[in-house]
Amino acid sequence: MPDLSGHVTVVTGSTKGIGRAVAERLAAAGAHVVVSARSVEDVAAVARELDEVATGSIVGLPCDVRSPEACQALIATTVERFGRIDVLVNNAGIGTFTPIQEMSVAQWQAQIETNLGGVFYCSKSAAPHIAAAGGGWIINIGSLASRNSFAGGVGYNASKFGLLGMTEAMMLDLRYEGVRVSLIMPGSVNTPFSGRQPSDEFAWKLQPDDIARAVLDLLEYPGNALPSRIELRPTQPPRR
Repeated sequence: MPDLSGHVTVVTGSTKGIGRAVAERLAAAGAHVVVSARSVEDVAAVARELDEVATGSIVGLPCDVRSPEACQALIATTVERFGRIDVLVNNAGIGTFTPIQEMSVAQWQAQIETNLGGVFYCSKSAAPHIAAAGGGWIINIGSLASRNSFAGGVGYNASKFGLLGMTEAMMLDLRYEGVRVSLIMPGSVNTPFSGRQPSDEFAWKLQPDDIARAVLDLLEYPGNALPSRIELRPTQPPRR
């Protein structure tokens, strides 16, 4: 595990599932961690829990990433509190899985604005501060749905395909400013995503900490190396 003492990290969607696992790993490595999600109560509760075991500072800042102003405020408040940002993990995401014939405009817009817009808003605000801190990382949590379409995935696939393209373009835009940009693309993960609750029935799936470990592995890479895309799959999914 890298020593992240003094590093300032922001994790969106970090009150449960993958985001919480990432926040826990960062805290265990000594980083200052900004916990963020839409629910004020959940953010405060998770920040308190992490603060009890962390060596760095833990701050809870509610943010709806669909709002450009909220994302700007998240980053500005972080910089005001700590003076810098070293790592941004864009994890906030939602999924509504239904055919295009049944998907509402509101469901479409919510997925695009959360899964794609939120990454743009947070990254655009954070990138100059990461560069000013001497360089760091923007790590986007995507999905294998960034490359594999499926029925009922019209909104989710669109947002994740877009995230893959945006991440690769961001990497090219920011590499000479010392900001490394990577995309982690997990397959099935045993999390409370889109209303599905974790259970032993899905023990074959990736666990949230598998993705969190990949985040920490990226942060250990030397400055001359950039793993721009990581695909993670369950080792032995059920045979079809």
